[in-house]
Amino acid sequence: MAGMTEGNGQPFANQVVVITGGGTGIGRVTALTFAKQGASTVIITGRRRERLEETAALHPAIVAVPADVTTDAGADAVARAVAEHGGVLDVLVHNAGIHFIAPVQEIDPAAARELFDVNVMGAVVLTPKLLPLMRSPGGNIVFVTSPAGHNPTPQVSVYAASKAALSSLTRTWALELAPKGIRVNAVAPGWVRTEVFESSGMTPEQVDGFFAQVAHGVPLGMTGVPEDVTLWITRFVEPSSAYVTGQIIAMDGGAEMVRGKQV
Repeated sequence: MAGMTEGNGQPFANQVVVITGGGTGIGRVTALTFAKQGASTVIITGRRRERLEETAALHPAIVAVPADVTTDAGADAVARAVAEHGGVLDVLVHNAGIHFIAPVQEIDPAAARELFDVNVMGAVVLTPKLLPLMRSPGGNIVFVTSPAGHNPTPQVSVYAASKAALSSLTRTWALELAPKGIRVNAVAPGWVRTEVFESSGMTPEQVDGFFAQVAHGVPLGMTGVPEDVTLWITRFVEPSSAYVTGQIIAMDGGAEMVRGKQV
């Protein structure tokens, strides 16, 4: 597969990668992993310039492109960045997402529209802009979805519906893009601790208590960290996975097997 070499510790040598929601959490760890493993350019995008620039400062291969990819202008900005950094895209990671909890009767339509814009429409708008630049054959698209997308979870119906949409896009686009040699897969993490929780107003002690409580409902007795998710994002796009497409892997400590404990 063009641009990839195994056995030298640089599996993504000379690759160009785009990651949405790349300023924090899973996106940040994934960007650093690709950069440290040889990618020539890792373009991270999102709406929070400061967080993107903080992440870009961690490695010279990371390029911050503040943009709202739910808009044509934002998606065009990312496409221009790819054109300016080699012109061929190897990996697109759709990681951007937001979340809210509300029972059916309390769903705010404006919040629901924003959630679908960020979680779903960003991918729908950005992907067609980048497809003409994607390596074919050999390109990869990876979604970050959730077990909530196929498990009933009270009070997170809108979020779950958005993740169900991503799961559908994963499998449909995998079939549609297979003739081009472009693979599409997804990771579905359960409870993963990121700085989002610390910035939500909870104290570190409250976050510790929350995750300790959640862990009791997970068969493995623990929650995840961003590195758990990044491992599978990168594994999907390695040459050793060249025969894998249309797959969604859950990483939730077994919670999906226990009814009512899904995320």
